[in-house]
Amino acid sequence: MTNSIQRVVRGLVGGMIGIAMLAPLAVGPAEAQSRPALVRDAETEALIQDYLRPIYKAAGLRATSVELYLVNNPSFNAFVASGDKIFVNTGAIIDSKTPNELIGVLAHETGHLAGNHQIQLRQQLETAKTMALIGSVVGMGAAIAGAASGSGDAARAGGGIAMGSNEMVRRGLLAYQRSEEMAADRSALTYLDKSGQSAKGMITTFQRFADNTLFSSQGANPYLQSHPMPNERIDLIESAAKKSKFYNTKDSPELQSRHDMVRAKLSAFSEDSMLVMRRYPPSDTSMPARYARAILAYRTGNSRNAIDQIGALIKSRPNFPYFYELQGQVLLEAGRAKEAVAPLRKAVAAAPKSGLLRIMLGQALVEVGDPKSVDEAVKNLTIGLQTDPDMPIGHRSLARAYALRGDIAMADLATAQGEFAEGKFREAKSRAKRVQSQFKTGSPAWLRADDILSYTPPSKTK
Repeated sequence: MTNSIQRVVRGLVGGMIGIAMLAPLAVGPAEAQSRPALVRDAETEALIQDYLRPIYKAAGLRATSVELYLVNNPSFNAFVASGDKIFVNTGAIIDSKTPNELIGVLAHETGHLAGNHQIQLRQQLETAKTMALIGSVVGMGAAIAGAASGSGDAARAGGGIAMGSNEMVRRGLLAYQRSEEMAADRSALTYLDKSGQSAKGMITTFQRFADNTLFSSQGANPYLQSHPMPNERIDLIESAAKKSKFYNTKDSPELQSRHDMVRAKLSAFSEDSMLVMRRYPPSDTSMPARYARAILAYRTGNSRNAIDQIGALIKSRPNFPYFYELQGQVLLEAGRAKEAVAPLRKAVAAAPKSGLLRIMLGQALVEVGDPKSVDEAVKNLTIGLQTDPDMPIGHRSLARAYALRGDIAMADLATAQGEFAEGKFREAKSRAKRVQSQFKTGSPAWLRADDILSYTPPSKTK
């Protein structure tokens, strides 16, 4: 798994990719408390995108218009954010026993995206703020008037008006959120039916949520919840789902196999080693279990054992790109960059559209330090960054490759792009300004520098 870096997207500041799996976002202390720890992995992202593609088509969304983020979090959750971003917790993938369970959640979140619920919720919040303010002003005005007239009852009544108006606004906002959740459920059922998929997995997942909230929801006031009550929600979904002719449709064996491999990978990279071994004991000789144990050996510092296990995996599936990726990554981290190049070339050959794999290959070629490998490094890094432009490690490796070529201007430009990807806008602009004059006006390099100079970071107050 290309630990690959953290992606920067105008406002989401990314860190390094490289050799540490599931590395947290590189942000400042204040930002770290509010930003999720994002991770990158070519295999996982390819699988989730394949899950989302038919759902997006059914929803009338362009797959390229929605950005996918993996969050290093063990809880079973997925959520959307403004700007057409969908976030999926690693825990949701690990805990989904079948693809269909996760697909149901993704369909629900797609319902929020297609319905512009984030935008509408912000509008509701603004309206709620205004109404609460008006209610507070009216109530406080009445309280002040009552106090001025010497009427204690009038003053207390005014205070009651202020508190009552705030409670009405709060309940109204929660009711709106519940209606959006139900709308997203209905949309999910429609998307699953249109794409020929069952909603059974969606029911299983929501039943899990219901079991987890069984005790906390007992005696809860349904009008003070942001989501519909679990059992009520499941009954409505199940009633509609059983009407579909695809209700008993199962995931294909090939898709189930891919799902199991990704679950094993994420577990091995992110969970406690004892838990991983309980999930995948030596007695389990399945491919996912062998994959997990090989990763765990690498993760716990036993690189020689890991390389042996990965070699056995490759013999079993010689055309699987992510075994070669893992082998290359282990070798690269062990300081054996020259040996890492061959397996990473095979990974890229098997999955040529993966920007993450090309960037790792480019990184290995640069680490070799052989002038003969520089052209290949520049080629792969350039192609990889076209697909994944927000990877600082890719830009840094490209800067080193250009420096080996003796092209200092391009090295400086790549460094500026790396700083920009890390969210270091001031440094990036300063460097881009210095280097832009070294390129012909209007040339591709000049325009890339100009893009950095003309960028305005979003206001932190928004």
